Amino acid sequence: MVDSAIRKIIHVDMDAFFASVEQRDDPSLRGRPVAVGHGASRGVVAAASYEARKFGVKSALPSVTALRRCPELIFVPPRFEVYKDVSRQIHEVFARYTDLIQPLSLDEAYLDVTANKSGIETAWRTAKAIRKAILDETGLTASAGISYNKFLAKLASDHRKPNGQFAVTPDMGEAWVETLPVSRFHGVGPVTAEKMKRLGIETGAHLRAKSLGFLQQNFGSSAEWYFAIARGVDDRPVNPNRVRKSCGSETTFDRDLTEPGEIEAGILRMADDVWRWCEARETFGRTVTVKIKYGDFQQITRSRSQPSVIVTQENLQRCAIDLVRTVLPPIKGIRLVGVTVSNFGEAPAADLAAGVELPIFGESEAA
Repeated sequence: MVDSAIRKIIHVDMDAFFASVEQRDDPSLRGRPVAVGHGASRGVVAAASYEARKFGVKSALPSVTALRRCPELIFVPPRFEVYKDVSRQIHEVFARYTDLIQPLSLDEAYLDVTANKSGIETAWRTAKAIRKAILDETGLTASAGISYNKFLAKLASDHRKPNGQFAVTPDMGEAWVETLPVSRFHGVGPVTAEKMKRLGIETGAHLRAKSLGFLQQNFGSSAEWYFAIARGVDDRPVNPNRVRKSCGSETTFDRDLTEPGEIEAGILRMADDVWRWCEARETFGRTVTVKIKYGDFQQITRSRSQPSVIVTQENLQRCAIDLVRTVLPPIKGIRLVGVTVSNFGEAPAADLAAGVELPIFGESEAA
């Protein structure tokens, strides 16, 4: 008999979220290959419809490559404010079924429905009710994974996409994990998956066969995680109070830039994007990081921290500009810049009220 204390966790993942919103709002796009992003030579795909995915178009793919794979591809500029509004609708649906919601992004979240707030008999039926409510109220489809831990629920949500759901029960979890490729596991990125392949680890069964000592020798601090998930074990709770650690914005230029004034202008736009997020949430950080990607895809970052959090837009701009100037004039053309704020903390009320300018940088680091 299954222990009644076992968690009931649902991972809800919207189907091709950005692209589906665009197809919903523009009927002429329905059934056609759509990419959210910009089709310019330096553009990048932010999201792709399922019709486009059949051609190998996916997020982060350069636009020119996407068009080569799918000449009929339709590019639609992103409307992030619309996506945020729809995401708020979806989270209002979640809140009817549980108080334990851990958002991962605009289009996915973990829900712990163990307490059965809605009075629905099973987690399976709860997931169906959530998906139906989302469809009825937003016109969009969602997929869901149901299991006794977060790792398995996330894997399961991808198993019947799009517009489906799949459950991994306690009596099948370990055996099911053994059948899957490790490249699907959360925490195993492409580089790690390739390393595992070289070590003869391609499936969950291969991973489970390795000792903890072997994994520690080859994967260091990640070894215990890999050892646990190979056995279907994940004790992490759904944490509705998970604190966001950073906020960033980046842009890819239409051409490689070498003129300092143009590069600084791009940095200022990204700093302003980040400031709007910080100001709207009254969330302020001490550390500013500037990201630079050259035309040959070499990437560097420059970071500095202040003694106190940054509470004015002007100070954030000045921090970002000072950082980018450490690499100007550039040794080669720059294709992308980004700005991130992290190391969040409390801002003194008096500083917020006065919009006080803080002393420029304290400790610093560069990578």
